[in-house]
Amino acid sequence: MSDAPAPRAPEQPTPPESAVRRALARARDGKTLDQGEAATLMHARGGHLAALLAHAGRVRDAGLAAARRPGVITYSRKVFIPLTRLCRDRCGYCTFATVPGRLESPFLSPDEVLAIARQGAALGCKEALFTLGDRPEDRWRQARDWLEASGYGDTLSYVRAMAIRVLEETGLLPHLNPGVLTWQDFQRLKPVAPSMGMMLETTAARLFTEPGGPHYGSPDKDPAVRLRVLEDAGRSAVPFTTGILIGIGETMAERADSIFAIRKVAQEYGGIQEVIVQNFRAKPDTKMRGVPDADLDDLAATIAVTRLVLGPSARIQAPPNLIGDAYRLILAAGIDDWGGVSPLTPDHVNPERPWPQIDDLARRTEAAGMVLRERLTIYPPYIAEPWLDPRLAAHVAALADPVSGLAREGALPQGRPWQEPDGGWGEAAGRTDLHVTIDTTGRTADRRDDFGEVYGDWAAVAARIDPAARPAGEPETAGGSRLASTGAGPGQTAAGAPGRLRSEVAAALRAAERDPAGITDAQALALLDADGPELEALAALADALRRDAIGDDITYVVTRNINFTNVCYTGCRFCAFAQRRTDADAYTLSLEQVGDRAAEAWQAGATEVCMQGGIHPDLPGTAYFDIAAEVKGRCPDLHVHAFSPMEVANGAARTGLGVREWLERARQAGVDSLPGTAAEILDDDVRWVLTKGKLPAAAWIEVITTAHGLGIPTTATMMYGHVDTPAHWVGHLRVIRGIQERTGGFTEFVLLPFVHANAPIYLAGLARPGPTRRENRAVHALARLLLHGAISNIQCSWVKLTGEICRDVLRGGVNDIGGTLMEETISRMAGSQQGSYKTISDMAAMVAPLGRPLRQRTTLYGQPNGERLAASAASDGVCRSVRGGRTPLPLVPG
Repeated sequence: MSDAPAPRAPEQPTPPESAVRRALARARDGKTLDQGEAATLMHARGGHLAALLAHAGRVRDAGLAAARRPGVITYSRKVFIPLTRLCRDRCGYCTFATVPGRLESPFLSPDEVLAIARQGAALGCKEALFTLGDRPEDRWRQARDWLEASGYGDTLSYVRAMAIRVLEETGLLPHLNPGVLTWQDFQRLKPVAPSMGMMLETTAARLFTEPGGPHYGSPDKDPAVRLRVLEDAGRSAVPFTTGILIGIGETMAERADSIFAIRKVAQEYGGIQEVIVQNFRAKPDTKMRGVPDADLDDLAATIAVTRLVLGPSARIQAPPNLIGDAYRLILAAGIDDWGGVSPLTPDHVNPERPWPQIDDLARRTEAAGMVLRERLTIYPPYIAEPWLDPRLAAHVAALADPVSGLAREGALPQGRPWQEPDGGWGEAAGRTDLHVTIDTTGRTADRRDDFGEVYGDWAAVAARIDPAARPAGEPETAGGSRLASTGAGPGQTAAGAPGRLRSEVAAALRAAERDPAGITDAQALALLDADGPELEALAALADALRRDAIGDDITYVVTRNINFTNVCYTGCRFCAFAQRRTDADAYTLSLEQVGDRAAEAWQAGATEVCMQGGIHPDLPGTAYFDIAAEVKGRCPDLHVHAFSPMEVANGAARTGLGVREWLERARQAGVDSLPGTAAEILDDDVRWVLTKGKLPAAAWIEVITTAHGLGIPTTATMMYGHVDTPAHWVGHLRVIRGIQERTGGFTEFVLLPFVHANAPIYLAGLARPGPTRRENRAVHALARLLLHGAISNIQCSWVKLTGEICRDVLRGGVNDIGGTLMEETISRMAGSQQGSYKTISDMAAMVAPLGRPLRQRTTLYGQPNGERLAASAASDGVCRSVRGGRTPLPLVPG
C-alpha cells in the first residue's frame, strides 16, 4: 500500500492568552460556553489545562451526585461480535474493513455468532456488541451472494435475526453498530436491541468531500447523513451512543462544532445515552499509518470541553485501551465511563491495542479516587418506555439492579424468549368508554404530567420552526378560530381586505381559469393570500370546477370510527390523543369490543368502519390482522378502512415483514382500504417539529404507493395551520397530485385544520391556534384547483370546522363532508367543540342553506344498496349506544 499524504488541518492560530483566561473564567463560573470559547479551551495546556480539567471534573461530579452514583465510573462487560468485516466505505484509518479475499466467509455464521456469545455469557459478559461494515452488499458481490444463499434480504435482516438468537439462546443484550441507519431501519431493529450506536466522528464536511481526506470515497461518512442518523435514533426513541474521533485532520473549531451538533440532537430528542471522545491512533496497513497519534493532552482538553458543553447529566466515555497509562489524566478530564471492555474478544476496530484487564481497570480507577461499577449496554434512565421495547424488558430486568439500573452484581445472563410464543391481543384496559364520556365528563386534564420531558426540549424544537410559521399572537374566537383576517362570507367584504383584486391575484385567477392544475407555485401562493373580492372569485372558480368534475351532490358516508387504543409513545407534539398506559384517560379495547362496535355500526346501517389507534408498545405487528379479521368475521360486508401508514410501518417493523408483504397479509385479513392519515405536512422540516417520532415523508409515500400498487385504495390528507406556511401547503398538494398521476389510488383528499386547544405544541407556545377562516376557505379552494383532473372528491372535516365554515368551503370547491363517525375521540381530545358524531339529520340541517342535494355514499363513492339505506335511515346514521341521550359538556371539567 502506498503512503497517502497525511490529512492536514488548516493553520490554527494559537488563541491569545487573554482569550484562554477569559474562557476559563466563564467555565469556572458555570457560564454557558459558545463554540468559539470551546475551541479556544481545546488549546489549553500546562496550568490552563489543569484548571480546565478541574472545572470539568466538578461538573462531572455534580452530575454523578445528581444521578445518585457519586464517584462511580462505569464500564460494560461485553463480547465483540464482528458480524462482517466487509464494508462499502473506504476510510483512510480503518483496519477493521477488509476485502472478501482475506476472509474465509463474508459473514460470521450463526454458529460462530452464538459460540462467541455463549463464551461471553459464561465469563459474565452482559453485552453483545455487534460491529460490522456499512451495507457491504452494496459494494461486494460475495456479500450479496452469501445473504441470498442464507435467506436474508439484506445485512440488517441478518443482524436482526442474530440479535434475536443471542437474546433467546444466551441472554446477552445486543448493542448494534451497523453504521448508517434510516428511520425505517430503526423501527426494524429497536425491538431486538436495547441500544444502538454510531460515531458521528466529525462534522467537518471537507474531510469527506476533498480528495485525500480520511472519509473521501465513503458515502456513509457524510456528516449530514450521520447527523440525520442521530436524529432518527432520537425520533425512534432508541438509546444511542455516538461520539467524535479527534486527530484525523479536523480543526479545533470543527471539533467544537461536532460537540455542539451532538448537544443539539441530545437536547431536541433526549436519546443520546453516551458520548465517546476517541483519540486517533495510527494503524499499520492503512492509508493513514504515517499520521501522528492524537496527543493525550489534546484528548484530555477535548474531553473536558465536551463535559462543559454537554453538561453534568451527559455520560462521557473514553476507550481505556487507547490512552496508554494516562488513566488519571483522562479521569480528571471529566469522563464517567470507560465503555465496553471484553474479557474474551479483542477490540476488532483497534486490534493492536488490547483491552485492560477489568481488575486492573478497577485499581487504576480507585487510584484516582473513584469506584468502578459495571453497567448494562442501556443506561439506567432509558430502562423505561418508550426507550426500551417491551419485548426486551424481561431480558434487561434479569440483569439490571432494580435500584440503580446498573448491572446487578452476580447476575449471569440466561437465554429467555424474545417474545411470548402466542403474541396476541390483550384484554380490555383503562377508560374504554372514552368515546362516549369525552362528550360528557370530558378528558381528565389538558396535558399529560410528563409534558416537560416526553416531547423533547421545547427550546430546541422552537429553533427548527420557520419564522414565518410562528404564532403571531392574534386573538381567537370562542370556537378556536383566529379573528384576524377571517375572510368574508358571500357578498361581504372583510375588514382590511382589498377592495379590488390585486394584480398578482388577478393574474393567478386568470391562469387558473385556463389551467387550474398548471398554475405556478407563486400563483398558488397568491391565491392562498386572497381575501375579500379576491377570495370570492377564487371560491367561485373552485366551485365551478367542482360542479364540472363531480356535480352538485354533497356526499357523506355512514361510518364508525373505532380507535382501538390511545396508548402511544411516538411523541407527536401535535397529538392530544396519545396517552401512556398509566394515564387516567388511557384505554385499550379487547378484540371482542372491537367486534361488538363493528356489529353495532352494521346494525345502524354503516357501510364502513374506520379503525386506527396509537402505537401501543405491547401491540404485536400481527394484531392489526387480528383486528381486521375480527370485524370481517362479524360483518363480512362491512368495508374495513383501516390503519394509517404509520401503523403499517409499525406493523411491518414488528413482524419483520416488508411493507408490501405486510399489506398483502392485511388485505387477506380483511383490510379493504387505508386512511391516508399520518401525512400531516409532507415536508420533513415541518414533520420533525410536529411529530418527533412519526414516519418521514418518504416512508409515508412508500406505504401509500405500495398499497396503490397492490390495488388497495387510500385517502390522502393534509393537516395544516400549526407550524407550517402556505408554501408547505402548496408543496404538499403537489406531492399528492404527483402520486395520484402515477398510481390513481386516492379516492379523496381530506383537509384537516389543526385543532390547537390541547395540542402539546400549542400549549408550549410554538404553534398557531389553527388556520383562520380565510385560510380555510382559500386552501380548500386551492386544493380543488391543484388536484383538478386527478382527484375528484375534496372533503372538509366537520369535526374540525364549524357548520358555518363547512358551508363556506362547500361553496368553494368541496363536495364531501365525511362521515357520521359515531365516535370521534381524537379531535375531541385535542379540543374540538363540534361533537363526536353527526346524525344524517344533523348533516342535512348543516347543508340545507346551500340548496344542494345530500347523498349517502360508500367508501369508494358508490351507492349503498337499499338495505343499507333503510338501516341508516332508521338509526339516523348513528348507533343507539353512542347517542343515547347525551348532553355534551366541556372537555376538561372545571
